[in-house]
Amino acid sequence: MNLCTNALILVSNKTSQLKVAFFSALPPFRGGISSFSSLLVKAMKRKANVEAFTFSKQYPKLLFPGKTQVDSKVSEHYPQIVSSYNPLTYLSARRILRKVSPDVFVANYWMPFFSPMYVYMAKSFGKEVFKVALIHNLTPHEPRFFDAYLNRLFVRHFDAFIVLSEKVRQDVLSYRPDANCLVIPHPKYKQFGEKSEKPKARALFSFPENVKVLLFFGLIRDYKGLDILLDAMKHLDDSYRLLIAGEVYGGKDKYVQSINKLGSERVVFHDRFIADDEVSNYFGAADCCVLPYKAGTQSGIQAVASSFNLPVLVSTKGGLHEQIVEGRNGFVIEDLNAESLAVKVENVFSGGKLQIVEEYLLQQEDDQKDEWSDFADLFLNFISDEKSK
Repeated sequence: MNLCTNALILVSNKTSQLKVAFFSALPPFRGGISSFSSLLVKAMKRKANVEAFTFSKQYPKLLFPGKTQVDSKVSEHYPQIVSSYNPLTYLSARRILRKVSPDVFVANYWMPFFSPMYVYMAKSFGKEVFKVALIHNLTPHEPRFFDAYLNRLFVRHFDAFIVLSEKVRQDVLSYRPDANCLVIPHPKYKQFGEKSEKPKARALFSFPENVKVLLFFGLIRDYKGLDILLDAMKHLDDSYRLLIAGEVYGGKDKYVQSINKLGSERVVFHDRFIADDEVSNYFGAADCCVLPYKAGTQSGIQAVASSFNLPVLVSTKGGLHEQIVEGRNGFVIEDLNAESLAVKVENVFSGGKLQIVEEYLLQQEDDQKDEWSDFADLFLNFISDEKSK
């Protein structure tokens, strides 16, 4: 047995003794945060003693303009212990969490709205319990006047922070310069199966095989820049098609008007939540996934595209571009406006650039690599090291 193997065993033994209470959006709740958390919990359970909990009610209807917050088809369910907007339920949640007697409490954070609930949970434990925040996003894409106060309150009550991008790390440090903060990039999603064959996938959307298909996928909110992409389509010729898939949160009319002007032949719009078993069809039909975000720290959609080896075009408005090397594993646009985006799209489709990126992504693919296991290792090792200081 070599020294490296000995070190791995020592690390494994160290983290296997950790008892972790983990709280996040989890099934039966739907969406990217829930999927992310479920995959992470499963990976962590192979390495530590983890008990995971979720909401009984996640958002009030005022903050959730979608059709439903839960996935009725999912078979996986986690204990539902608290309503985020009913402080009376915090008391019973506190008792449940304390009963776990954890060494570590992990709170998954992506919206200042949850700050009071998480602060109450963190204060439920004494100093002997190490409090860790896993932060997807700290600065809201659609800010409100009270966000800074709630964020400051939140970070003050946690001992260490794990984030998915350098942009979020800088946001954490802006509130707390002495924060112990580790960046771990978003792993690829693998639960969607193999990418559908392009001819078969395109037939589902009535796309000719020889057109150039751009994909805009996921929850549609203003900061994600779909309006810019639709305006860019006006500057592209008829060989380009746009496939839009996702539920609209606010301002649907402006998108529908632009789509109607472009015509149903050029734009296919599926305004709904896309179930896991359908995802591969959308990514299989596309040549490039376009994420023209006006703001954004990281993106689960980018991770999905990566899992299908589909090239992405992202903006520099946030942290999405941090893992992209132009022309190698994706494409980046600096000037985010309709005209520049159209020029960039034409450039991406010229000179075999898409094929070069796709071949690179295929070469980098390792079917044996479990990125969620690697993420859990880094996560738990960081916690263990910081807790022991």
